[in-house]
Amino acid sequence: MATTTGLESLVDQIISVITNDGRNIVGVLKGFDQATNIILDESHERVFSTKISLSFDMLFCLKHEGVQQHVLGLYIIRGDNIGVIGELDEELDASLDFSKLRAHPLKPVVH
Repeated sequence: MATTTGLESLVDQIISVITNDGRNIVGVLKGFDQATNIILDESHERVFSTKISLSFDMLFCLKHEGVQQHVLGLYIIRGDNIGVIGELDEELDASLDFSKLRAHPLKPVVH
């Protein structure tokens, strides 16, 4: 009896993965297996922060650090470490200003 994960339609599409430890990884889904281990290409991790730093450029001001994006490249994520997989709306994603976004980091999943 064959089982499907529903990921077939997402191959070669940009997806967002939230891992059990709260990381947010975005990349192009290149493949997966029966254990939902996935292969991402052109991937990067988005690190959300609530930090505010001080800037003394021209005037004293507060500066929000926003979302940092760390390039990962070709990346494999084990299926037992995946919390959520979702399709990414490229148009909406491109319209976001990540330098102005702030958020608390996600807490790890507790089993």
